This record gives sequence, C-alpha cells and structure tokens, in this order.
Amino acid sequence: MIAEFMASWSLFHSTYLAGWAIALLLALVGVPVVARDQIFVGAAVAQASMLGIALGLWVGVAPMLATCDWCQSESVRGGLGGVFAVAAALACARGGRTGARETPEAVTGWVFLTAGSLAVLVLAHSPHGLEEVHRLLSSTIIGASHVDVAVFAAAATFTAALVAWRRSTLLLLIMDPDMAAASGVHVRAWTLVTNIWLGVVVALSVRVSGMIYAFACLVLPALVAKSLCREVGQMFVIAPLVSVLCAMLAFVLAHHLDFPPGQLTTALLGAVLAVAWSGRLRRT
Repeated sequence: MIAEFMASWSLFHSTYLAGWAIALLLALVGVPVVARDQIFVGAAVAQASMLGIALGLWVGVAPMLATCDWCQSESVRGGLGGVFAVAAALACARGGRTGARETPEAVTGWVFLTAGSLAVLVLAHSPHGLEEVHRLLSSTIIGASHVDVAVFAAAATFTAALVAWRRSTLLLLIMDPDMAAASGVHVRAWTLVTNIWLGVVVALSVRVSGMIYAFACLVLPALVAKSLCREVGQMFVIAPLVSVLCAMLAFVLAHHLDFPPGQLTTALLGAVLAVAWSGRLRRT
C-alpha cells in the first residue's frame, strides 16, 4: 500500500502536500473557534466564501464582461471568496459583542443559510458554474498546484510562529477576554485580526480543497484535542498533530481504495472524535 502511494508521488505530490498543509493550518486556526464554542462560525465562513467564488464565476461568464480577460481569471474568484469569508467572520464576531441585538447563533445561522442559497441562485442558469459549486461542496483536492503548496506551507508556518510567540496572549483572549482587556491587551484589535485571518485561510482552503475537507480540518481535530486535553494550550499541539496524521493516513488509504481523499479524511477524523468522546465518557 505504501509502495503504491509512493509510486504516485511524482504525479500527485502537490495534492498531497497541499492537503497536509491545509490540515495543519486549519487545525491551528480552529483551536480558538472550538475553544470558544463557535464551531458553526467556521461553516458560515466557508459558505460565505462559496458565495464569493460563485459571484466570481458569474462575473466571468457575464455577457457584458465577455471582453474582460481579467474578470475571468482565478484571482477574481479567489479574491471575492476571501472578501466574503472575511466579511462573514467579522459579522459573526460582531453578533457576539456585548450589547448586540442579535445573538451570535442568529447571525451565524443567517450568514450560513443566506450565503448557501445565494451561491446556488447566482449560478442557477450557468451549468458550468453549478458544476463548480457542486465540486466545492463535494470536496475535492485533486489538482492542487505547487503554488498552493507554497501558499499553505507559508500560512501554516506563519500561524504556528504566531501561536508560539503570543501563546499567553491568545490563551487569555480565548479563556477570559475581560481579564485580557484589564491586562492591557487590545481585545478588539486582536479579535479583528484573528477573524480576518480565519476568513482568509478558510477562503483559500475552500477554493483548493472544497467545503467538507476545509470545515472538517477546522473543527474536528480541535474537538478531538478538546476531549483529550485539560488545558487550551495543549490543544494547539494535539489538534494539528491529529489533523496531519489523519490526513496522511487517509490520503494513503484513499489512493489504495480509490476513494476521494477529502471525504475519507473527514470520515477518519469523525471516527477518531467518536473514540475520543467514548473514552471521555468511560473516564467520567
């Protein structure tokens, strides 16, 4: 099995490396999301990114823009996906602010449902556009390029370095924002930056790997870590470790069994989480 997988390395190494880098990156970013019980914020952000990509596809096929080569480029779709993802992350964060009229759950639900329906409606009369939306929904990472590998490796390295450098500040923000503010931490600035980064990395990941794989890597490894760890700080180590190991194993199995790697990784992470939950129940 391993020999078969290594024989495919020359053809699919960019796909494998990009998938593992995404798994590492999203697991790190997902720790604060899960620790603050904002799991469905990740789903809403991913769905908003799909709406941005759908609008980019619509711009590319619009008759009035047929002569605009730039409008049909991948950068337009990726850029709009990032803009909508960041906007969704900020909207969900604003819904949780003290004094806000709507609860965070209400805002998150609105973003998820509205973005999901509009993404389909925008491309309802464009068969090729709907194929792209379905591809993103069904989650496929096949076709990732060496540029994707470089981007996600750089993003994962930056995120890991930031977590290591400002670990105490991040833990204080996650566990007790009021105490962080009293200690002189600029809570609003940090919240703004972390939500923008969440939107950016989710948008990039959805474009390359699809929604299922991106959302799974964002929340499932952190949920496993939450079940295994007693402290939030430990989750920043366990979550990426679980995510990358499961992704590696799933990619090898997917090649051997001819299964989609994104779905198999998600299923494997789900199985590991079920085992972690059952183990915690036995301990209690």
